[in-house]
Amino acid sequence: MPLVPDWLHLLAVASLMVGVTCAIVIALDEWRHPQKMWIMNLVWPLTALFGSVVWLGFYYSFGRNAGEMPDDPPMPIAVAKGASHCGAGCALGDLIVEWLVFAVPGIAIWFGWQSIFHDKIIAVWIPDYLLAFLIGIVFQYFTIVPMRDLSVGEGIWAAIKADTLSITSWQVGMYGMMAIGQFVWFSQAYGGTAAVDTPEFWFLMQLAMLAGFATAYPVNWWLISAGFKEKM
Repeated sequence: MPLVPDWLHLLAVASLMVGVTCAIVIALDEWRHPQKMWIMNLVWPLTALFGSVVWLGFYYSFGRNAGEMPDDPPMPIAVAKGASHCGAGCALGDLIVEWLVFAVPGIAIWFGWQSIFHDKIIAVWIPDYLLAFLIGIVFQYFTIVPMRDLSVGEGIWAAIKADTLSITSWQVGMYGMMAIGQFVWFSQAYGGTAAVDTPEFWFLMQLAMLAGFATAYPVNWWLISAGFKEKM
């Protein structure tokens, strides 16, 4: 276990508390003002877990279903919403998998820990990606089908085309930042990697999700411009 300084531990705890508070604020507001697309009632609180006060402001400025919101938002806003939509699926998938593998470490062995990968963290990234991909496709399905009035089969294929590159680009940024945080920062500065049951791990995950947003943003711009994803 890394011997992290007190300031980092307190920063991690505070950052997580602010993120959870922002998610709760959004969820309570959505209870009074539900989103037009029900799936967005999940997307906004999930993105606030890592986006914190920035995404809270984004929600109140461009996502809240109260008052007049433009049906055709400016491209930068539409792209940010599209990337956030993808990020919500990634966030939920990572939350589920990380805690599941923590409770059942044998899952990491199924995905190559000790046989292919020396470090458990890398092995867990495989089910992380798979579940994030599945959830992302489901999220995109329930977004794109009502907007295009598609059949089930058409909706699944459209969701796959819309989100495969988006989810992959998000995970590339996220894994890259997690690798830097765990293997470069924590391991070298504090003598070990942060475990899932520590605030430091999830603080790193918040930073990693923001990196994922950065790498997914240009990809989502192209997907929307090419007509694979809809403006939201």
